[in-house]
Amino acid sequence: MTDFADLDALQGAVGTELGVSDWMEIDQKRIDLFAEATGDHQWIHVDPEKAAAGPYGRTIAHGFLTLSLLVPLANQATTVAGVKMGINYGLNKVRFITPVPSGGRIRAKVHLDSMTDIPGGFQAVRTVTVELEGADKPACVAENIVRYLV
Repeated sequence: MTDFADLDALQGAVGTELGVSDWMEIDQKRIDLFAEATGDHQWIHVDPEKAAAGPYGRTIAHGFLTLSLLVPLANQATTVAGVKMGINYGLNKVRFITPVPSGGRIRAKVHLDSMTDIPGGFQAVRTVTVELEGADKPACVAENIVRYLV
């Protein structure tokens, strides 16, 4: 984890990797709870028996489940002191590259691409790469926009 004393210190880190989160296991219970919350009950996610005969040999996490974990994973990777709040402002680009199997472990690497002044703070664009343990390619790569308000 990288801790920044303030937004000026963070701005000095533009163009660098900010930090890496801990590994997080994506178990079937989490996948099932996401399915319940979103109404996405596609068999590839929630039917272990049918998924065993499918293309991945077991269930996989929803891509949007992986995406929803950007916030807690990125928060493990870096902190900024002196900020009243951080707001998830959106995404510019997202790609789901490698499916996350049930029982797989993911972590996030956070790279700070840019920072710009906005009224009341700064807007940061970060590339968050969600790695899947043991995979050659990432599970997800997302260009994430965060607004830091002071």
